[in-house]
Amino acid sequence: MQDAQIIIDTARDYAYKAVNFALVKRNWLLGKRIAKEELAGEERAEYGSKIICNLADKLTELYGKGFDRSTLYKFLRFYKYFPQIVDSASPQLERLSWTHFRILLQVNDETARQWYAAEAAAEAWSVKTLQRNISSQYYYRLLQTNTPDAVKAEMETLTADYQTDKLEFIKNPVVAEFLGMSQNCDYLETQLESCIINNLQKFLMELGKGYAFVARQKRIVTEKNTYSIDLVFYNYILKCFVLIDLKTSAITHQDVGQMDMYIRMYDEKIRGEGDNPTLGILLCADTDEDIARYSVMHGSEQLFASKYLLYLPSEEELRAEIENQKMIFYLQHNSDK
Repeated sequence: MQDAQIIIDTARDYAYKAVNFALVKRNWLLGKRIAKEELAGEERAEYGSKIICNLADKLTELYGKGFDRSTLYKFLRFYKYFPQIVDSASPQLERLSWTHFRILLQVNDETARQWYAAEAAAEAWSVKTLQRNISSQYYYRLLQTNTPDAVKAEMETLTADYQTDKLEFIKNPVVAEFLGMSQNCDYLETQLESCIINNLQKFLMELGKGYAFVARQKRIVTEKNTYSIDLVFYNYILKCFVLIDLKTSAITHQDVGQMDMYIRMYDEKIRGEGDNPTLGILLCADTDEDIARYSVMHGSEQLFASKYLLYLPSEEELRAEIENQKMIFYLQHNSDK
C-alpha cells in the first residue's frame, strides 16, 4: 500500500511541476517578447499600447479567452519584475504557480516583492496565504517588530486553513484553461448546492420565458481575487444577462455588494450594444430565513419594476423549487445510510 501511495504521489508531483513550469515559462516568454517589441519602438507609451492591443486580438482569435489586454500587461510586468527567473532556473519556478506570481505583481517595492517570492517558495505558501500576507503588510510588520517570532506564529495560525487545500492547484481555473479543459464544478460546491444549482438550471430553462443558458461557475477576475458566479443566462426577450448565485446561509450585505460588483463587471466587459442592464438574483438555500434578492444597476429601477419582473420566476416559484430539491436531496441522502 505504501509503495502504491509513493508511486501515485510522485507522479502527481511530477505532473504538477511540469504543468506549472510550462505555464509560467509561457507567460514569461510572452512578456519578454512584448518587452523586446517595446524597445524597438523606443518604449513610447502609445506604441506599446498598440502592440498589446493587436497581439491580444490575434491571440484571442486563435486561442480564445485568456489573452486579453490586461492579461498581456501582466505578462509584461512579470518579465520586467522577474527578468532572470526562467534563464536562471530559479527554485521559485518549480514551487510557485502562475497565480502566485500574478499576486506578487501587486507589490511595487522590489525588495519586498523578492522577499515574498522567496518566502512563498521556501515555506510552500498557498495562493491564499501569499495574498493574505501581502494584503496585511506582513513583510513590513516583521521589519518593524521587536518580536518577529510572535508575528510569524500569528500569521501561521491565521493562515493554517489556507495551507490544507491539497487540490488548490488542480482547482485553479487558469491551469484548466491552459490545459484546454473545462473546470470541474464539483470541487467548488457542496453536495446540496450542486443539487439545487443543477436543477435550477433546468427549472429556469423549462419556464419558457426566454432563457438561454450561458455558463456555469462563470469566472470573474479582479486584481486580487477570482470569483465564480453559479449560473449565467441570457434572456432574449428582455435582452439582458441574468446572473444567479446561491448561498447556503442567510444573505448578507456583503453578498449583495458582491452581486452588484458582478453586475457592474458584466455590464462593463460583456454587455453589448442594445442589451439592457444585467440582472442579478441572489438565492438562499435556507428558505425559512430568506429566499431571494433581485439586483439591477442603479438608475434602472423603473425598468426593473415594470418589465423585468414579468419574465422572472417569482419568489414563491423559487422557494417551491428550492424546497423541492432540498427534500429530494435529504431523502436520497438518508436512503444511502
